[in-house]
Amino acid sequence: MDTALASCGRPVTVHIQLPPGAQAAGRARRTAARVLSLEPGLCPGSVAEDLALIVSELVTNAVTHAKGPYALTVSVEKGRVGVVVSDGSADLPGRQDTPAETAESGRGLRIVRALGADLFVSSSDSGKQVIAVLTWEPAHSA
Repeated sequence: MDTALASCGRPVTVHIQLPPGAQAAGRARRTAARVLSLEPGLCPGSVAEDLALIVSELVTNAVTHAKGPYALTVSVEKGRVGVVVSDGSADLPGRQDTPAETAESGRGLRIVRALGADLFVSSSDSGKQVIAVLTWEPAHSA
């Protein structure tokens, strides 16, 4: 079930369940784009591009390394966006060796951090949540 809360100029939050497998990241990116389209003035274009990549990386990590069910919550307010990816695994992400330059995987959380997001992991009885928070200086209205 998709849930969306939106009002003019107020924070926007969307929560969805994600399918298992390869379709999850695409669905998550489309959902993030939909959140931004509800209140386009909340988030600058460069942040929106970073958000799409952060969502894709976090969801891909969940589907690759954890069991389902999977869910995505995106919350945007002026100057901040939060992304929460939930999965059904209690295993927490660990520190891994730096991947080789030619490796095709292993860089997801490093990419998220390089985009300026703060990362948090929260355990629960049903699994965990990986949380990314991206902030920026909001434009001032005249």
